Amino acid sequence: MAETLTMTAPLADRITVANTEALRRINTASPVLTGIRPAKEAIPELRGRVLLHAGPPVPIHRLCGPMRGAIVGALCYEGWAETAADAEALLDQGGIRLQSNHDAHAVGPMAGIISPSMPLFEVKETAHGGMAYAPINEGIGAVLRFGANDNAVITRLRWMQGVLAPALDAAVKRLGGLPLAPLMARALTMGDEMHQRNVAATSLFYRAIAPALAERNLRAEALSGILRFLADTDQFFLNLAMVASKAIMDAAHGIPHSTVVTAMSRNGVAFGIRVSGLGDRWFVAPSPMPAGLYFPGHTADDANPDMGDSAIVETLGLGGFAMAAAPAVTGLVGLPSAAEAVGITRSMNEITIGRSERFKIPALDFDGVPTGIDMRKVVRLEIAPIINTGIAHKRAGVGQIGAGVVHAPLEVFQQALTAFGERHA
Repeated sequence: MAETLTMTAPLADRITVANTEALRRINTASPVLTGIRPAKEAIPELRGRVLLHAGPPVPIHRLCGPMRGAIVGALCYEGWAETAADAEALLDQGGIRLQSNHDAHAVGPMAGIISPSMPLFEVKETAHGGMAYAPINEGIGAVLRFGANDNAVITRLRWMQGVLAPALDAAVKRLGGLPLAPLMARALTMGDEMHQRNVAATSLFYRAIAPALAERNLRAEALSGILRFLADTDQFFLNLAMVASKAIMDAAHGIPHSTVVTAMSRNGVAFGIRVSGLGDRWFVAPSPMPAGLYFPGHTADDANPDMGDSAIVETLGLGGFAMAAAPAVTGLVGLPSAAEAVGITRSMNEITIGRSERFKIPALDFDGVPTGIDMRKVVRLEIAPIINTGIAHKRAGVGQIGAGVVHAPLEVFQQALTAFGERHA
């Protein structure tokens, strides 16, 4: 740390020093995409019949529809079950162990299921040490993350494992790794907020990776399929933004006396947070319902409570916290004007410990995004962190039915602050 205090110093002073260190680590962390690896090779927890999922831990009997559907698909993909019915039975009989992605230094969007054979982005945080992982974005339509699990979904996952992942891995290694923070900073100035809009970031990633893919001398059919998939998937970079954010926030985790929130996540049943100075304990409350716009034919009655690890980007200060950078997102998530988006970003300034030194917003005279959520400020001001989100149908496999925003439940921050006070009483 830049400054140290004795244990007899007032608690407020120790918190200030700890949070200053947390902000320093957030601003200096350097996430680098180093390759794509099979999950079972990268994550020790994936031994035997184990699946990782988004959000805090959740018992099998409480799984929401999309999460359960995604698990069924993963069991078929792994070959642990031949049919969806077999997979349902295996799950209900306790033949599968579930674990939170965050507990394995991983993140995944929506259901966020990670199974042993899935290829994962591997990101090394080179400034402070640490690794983080995320699955590759599946594209649009019927996808596993929304609980779809038919043959087309499984076929796509196997194409990603056998064709896409090896090619991307070789291309990344040919580049010597790809630093993600500079790319994200540039995308932010081009209209992305890195949650609901990743058009610029995906395009920048495409520009970086395409020449290295072409230099691999892939078969024309394979190269064409890979390039078409990347070109058609505007949200491809979302998973990279998430894993980069995870790597950065993990660098700020575990600092004694720090009140900075280092993870926010939800599983369609519960919303959970972790705090730097409180270790790996989850503080949970019911997952809220998003508010936003629904696609034609759907209403709020169809929606599942909020889900996914993607709130890690807001934990860093992107996504909803960076709404002022992405005027194109305002209509998508149901905001009436770009001016309101600016107001949201400014309100998030009130509950954070500082500004990012690299993620800057042109519309705010290049002020840095609010970063480092301080649980004390959230509780004192009763201003809940805002999260941009996709809205999933409550029935598995239907997919995304809208987009909007959700506010983190104040209860989880109150729980964490109480626990912090008890620890330091």
